[in-house]
Amino acid sequence: MADELSGRTVAFLMANAGVEQVELTGPRDALIEAGARVVLLAPEKDIIQAFNNDVEKGDTFDADLAVSDADPADYDLLVLPGGTTNPDKLRLDQDAVGFVRRFAESGKPVGAICHGPWTLVEAGVVRGKTLTSWPSLHTDIANAGGDWRDEEVFRCPMDPFVLITSRKPDDIPAFGEALVKELSA
Repeated sequence: MADELSGRTVAFLMANAGVEQVELTGPRDALIEAGARVVLLAPEKDIIQAFNNDVEKGDTFDADLAVSDADPADYDLLVLPGGTTNPDKLRLDQDAVGFVRRFAESGKPVGAICHGPWTLVEAGVVRGKTLTSWPSLHTDIANAGGDWRDEEVFRCPMDPFVLITSRKPDDIPAFGEALVKELSA
């Protein structure tokens, strides 16, 4: 399995000010274990502070690249981890929102977990999509023209891009497996 995704590069986009640690490390580790190269993007090429349950400080991670310097063409998959702080900060960053929009328009798959779809809503790429998330995003997704489902993982294959979403940290193993499967196809 370690070479299954050899040659594939995955971008994880998160705010420097906070990401839910397990929603970064769980999917990241699944992709790395399958052989993918993971690049951490953030508004600033600086430290990314992770949190546990949006409250307690977790580990820090080094951003590999500022999102303003990233090109969607360099990546095979984009992953948007959650936590409430992460997507709320990203929604206010024009470079992050623009990157997400361009990535989705490129037709490559996007994965988002928990509150991660807030950034997709802000980027205007949810209309006509079916997805899952943390339950409190139900209204935001509906108002953006999406259809919300309460499922562990949901894969929406509609054009122009495949969207793989998941609800919460308990769903991380299934989410990671779905991301690996998507890149293996």
